Amino acid sequence: MELSIYTFVIVCPLVFLAGLVDAIGGGGGLISLPAYLIAGLPPHTAVATNKMSSPFGTALATFRFARNRLINLRLSIPSVAAAIIGSFIGSHLSLMIPEKILSYVLIIILPISAFLVLNKKLFNDEGSDEITLDRRTYLTATLAAFIIGCYDGFYGPGTGTFLIIAFTIFAKLSIKTANAQAKVINLTTNITSLVVFLFNGQVLIPLGLAAAACNMLGGYIGAGLVMKNGSKIAKPSILLVLVLLGCKVAGLY
Repeated sequence: MELSIYTFVIVCPLVFLAGLVDAIGGGGGLISLPAYLIAGLPPHTAVATNKMSSPFGTALATFRFARNRLINLRLSIPSVAAAIIGSFIGSHLSLMIPEKILSYVLIIILPISAFLVLNKKLFNDEGSDEITLDRRTYLTATLAAFIIGCYDGFYGPGTGTFLIIAFTIFAKLSIKTANAQAKVINLTTNITSLVVFLFNGQVLIPLGLAAAACNMLGGYIGAGLVMKNGSKIAKPSILLVLVLLGCKVAGLY
């Protein structure tokens, strides 16, 4: 696919907004992936190129959690292994589906993912900051990493949120501790799927790198904003992008 200035003009500001929203209230992936689709990229290329802009912000967050010793390495080892397998399978499944069918699948999944990510009632912050390494915790981490890893390889947006929900509900962890463990898994699934898409020639590298820089800038600015309610920016932004994508699909522009 030949890139034009129009593509960068559409994608870069929206991916910047995605980084801003993700740092403040989460759900940035619900903006970044539609950005590529709105710009006219085919579904496979959109999912693949989005994977190039995603790992950078996740890597920074993972480093921050690791530096503060919030990541349990013994729990992360089986989680990472399961995440690699799941993301590998999900990425290949995505590539196997014809473009036209995948476009319909993405349109159906997007609003469902948005609803789950924005529904704060699903979050339970009554868990413990201390991780108990019992059978339930290991099973939760491994299964969540594999299943949600498949989802991330296939599609992506909302992965971090879904992992946090799994850890808080089934492993009884606090949101802070769950978020730290989720970041390790999310980084793993991002890198694994990116490698798969790169080997299959689906990533538009110049666009992906430009979008990654914008995403990191948005995340940096977002992290510096003091806001008590990130949803004041997150919800309207996500809904606006979903409306724009709906208009694109309907052929209104």
